[in-house]
Amino acid sequence: MKRNDFFKTMLGTFAVANIPGFTRMSDAHNRTVPAWPAANPDDEQFWKVLRAQFPLTDERAYLNTGGLGASPYVVIDAVKAKMDELEKVSETGHTEELWKDIKTAASLLFGCEAGELAFTRNATESINIVCNGLPLKRGDEMITTTHEHVGNAVPWLALLQREGIVIKLFEPSAESAQQNVDRIDKLITKRTRLINIPHATTTTGLILPIKVLSELAKRKNIWLFVDGAQTAGMFPFNLHELGCDAYATSGHKWLLGPKETGLLYVRKDMLDMIQPKFAGAYSDDGFDLAKGTLKFHPTAQRYEFGTVSIPLRFGLGTAIKFMQRIGMENVWKRDQALSTRLFKGLQEIPYVKVLSPAHDADRSALITMQHEKLPYLDLQNHLNTFKLRTRGVSEGGVNGLRISTHIYNSFEEVDRVLEATRTAWKG
Repeated sequence: MKRNDFFKTMLGTFAVANIPGFTRMSDAHNRTVPAWPAANPDDEQFWKVLRAQFPLTDERAYLNTGGLGASPYVVIDAVKAKMDELEKVSETGHTEELWKDIKTAASLLFGCEAGELAFTRNATESINIVCNGLPLKRGDEMITTTHEHVGNAVPWLALLQREGIVIKLFEPSAESAQQNVDRIDKLITKRTRLINIPHATTTTGLILPIKVLSELAKRKNIWLFVDGAQTAGMFPFNLHELGCDAYATSGHKWLLGPKETGLLYVRKDMLDMIQPKFAGAYSDDGFDLAKGTLKFHPTAQRYEFGTVSIPLRFGLGTAIKFMQRIGMENVWKRDQALSTRLFKGLQEIPYVKVLSPAHDADRSALITMQHEKLPYLDLQNHLNTFKLRTRGVSEGGVNGLRISTHIYNSFEEVDRVLEATRTAWKG
């Protein structure tokens, strides 16, 4: 089966039949692909063939999906083809039909309504929309972790400086989910307006119990906002079942979409609570400058504005359908199989301390370690000599080395990490 045929099988008409020039793409990357569904997490032949759908070099093992995901050929080709199509007539390509199609696909993936989703450039932009849109005032308290990524720290610190909100921190525990619930609960006062937490921490891959925290927030009449940059595309979840008020994510990590893509979920009964602080074309549902009237769009589209890159959005939709075709349960089983092998292997290496949770239910595909004899940057440099791309973790004073494995990785690459780590210190 050729690559184009594989893409047609996977994505139907969305990414192939409606893209002029797709069939003119080079045949240099034609692959033989097993029949779907065959995504057994231990079927190395299947995952090897899937890996061939990515331009990733075999020389270097890419183990930093938590920082930036790799896009498959089908996404890259879709972006290029859509750009070629639009530039021939110099059009933006903005159509409600296309936006609805992409958001509908995303809503099926995330368990929400299409109208509750807004396109953004990244998770950081999504976070800024919520941060600046909520009616927070001086003295209002927000609870978050000590392990926040810069994208979910700086916007709130800016709000602290500008508006005088109070930020209260807790150290996330890798011991048990209940410990984190208890630590948050102890920080809640009459001035608490918001709990702002990651679905999985960028530092150690700890999965936080969002559904339990949503129930806690509702009992205390406070908002719950979730940074899902490290979870969307890694494992399946249903936003309506989780119960959070808003959820931010990027499209270019675990979802494998084009760079500079993201999504923001705002529960429909929160749309009037989170006010758009930036607005323009497409934000409105009618305005009259002379009368001074403005009606925002009835959906989360109110947070979108101005001319945007349709090729990038089209590529995001293609990536989402790529993941749907594999099946998020299959994706998660594979991610778990890889990360569990890594976790258990690292535990057996002298001088290595694994910081990620020991309980399977609390651990994502982000595994972070410390070496008792080496600074984490020295350990990273050592692994670099084995052509292993990892990521140092300085957030929260963790000072560890993070390895994130996804569907294009292999057990062989995991074993390379283990072997390289074993040779990092010889006494």
